[in-house]
Amino acid sequence: MTRIILPLIAFYLLTAASRSFAAASVPNTWTGVERIVAVGDVHGAYDEFVSALSAAGVIDAKGDWIGGRTHLVQTGDIVDRGDHSRRCMDLMMKLETQAAAAGGMVHQLLGNHEVMVMQHTYLYTSASDFASFGGRSGLKSALGPAGRYGRWLRSRNAVIKINDVLFVHGGIPGKYASRSLDELNDAIRSRIDAGWSLGGLLGRGGPLWYRGWTSKNASSVADRCKDAFAAYDVQHAVVGHTTDGIATFGSGRVILIDSAMTPDLKGEPSALVIEKGVFTAVYPARAKEALNVHYYRANVAAAPAAHRP
Repeated sequence: MTRIILPLIAFYLLTAASRSFAAASVPNTWTGVERIVAVGDVHGAYDEFVSALSAAGVIDAKGDWIGGRTHLVQTGDIVDRGDHSRRCMDLMMKLETQAAAAGGMVHQLLGNHEVMVMQHTYLYTSASDFASFGGRSGLKSALGPAGRYGRWLRSRNAVIKINDVLFVHGGIPGKYASRSLDELNDAIRSRIDAGWSLGGLLGRGGPLWYRGWTSKNASSVADRCKDAFAAYDVQHAVVGHTTDGIATFGSGRVILIDSAMTPDLKGEPSALVIEKGVFTAVYPARAKEALNVHYYRANVAAAPAAHRP
C-alpha cells in the first residue's frame, strides 16, 4: 500500500506546485521607469552575458548590481545551446534580489527554449549543461515544478510592458491580442506542464515562437503588430528569437535584440538601453549606436530575417 500511496502524494504535490504558479497573476506592467536595459537570447553564454551587462552599466567587475533603479529585461532563451545555462540563471536570480534592494528590477522572460527544457525536450541542450546539473535526471529535476530553477521559471512572465514598450520573446499575433497581459501570461504558465506541442499558444504561432514582427517589409510588420500595439497601448516592442543583431523593423516599431552572442552562432554580446526616449545599442567591443525608432512610411520588400529555433 505504501508503494502506491507515496507516489500518488508526490504526484499531487508536484501538480499543486505547478498549478500554484498559474493560479495567481504576476505583475507585468510598470510605468515611470527612467532607464531600461534589455538583453536578447543568451543561450548559456555566461561570459558574453556578463560583458553585455557590464557594458550597459548594470553590473560591476564582481557581477554585482550597480544599475540603481534601472529595469533589466532578458527577453527569454537564457538556456540551451551554450554550456552555462545554470550560471546564467544563477546570475539573474542574484541580480533580482540586488536590484530590488536598490530600487530597480530584473525581469526574466520566458522564451521557447525555457519551455522546451521544462518540458524535457533537450534538442539543443549541451553536454556541459547536462553535466552542470549532474546529468539528464538532475536537469529534469532542477527544472521540474518542484526544482529550484523550475519554480523560478514557472513564476516568470512571457510578456511585459514597461512605459510604452512591450517586451516579448517572439511577438504577439493578432489572434492573441484580445487577451489581457494577465490572461496571456497566466495561460502560457498554465500550459508549461501539459506536454510539448508546436501548436497553440506555446507553438510556432504563439508569442514564444512568432516571427511576424521581424520581417524586412516595414508595411507588413506595421500591419501585423497594430492589433497588439493598440490592445496594450504601446508604441514599440522589443523582441529576441531571430538572430539578426540589434535592428529595427516596421519603421522603428519593433526592435530586435538577438545578436547571437553564443559562441557557436558567431555573433556578439550586446544590450539595448532605453533612456529618455532614446534607444541605444550597446556593445562591449565597439561603439554605441543610436537607433532610429521614429515611424516613417516605408514599403521595401526583402527576404525575411534568418530563422533559427
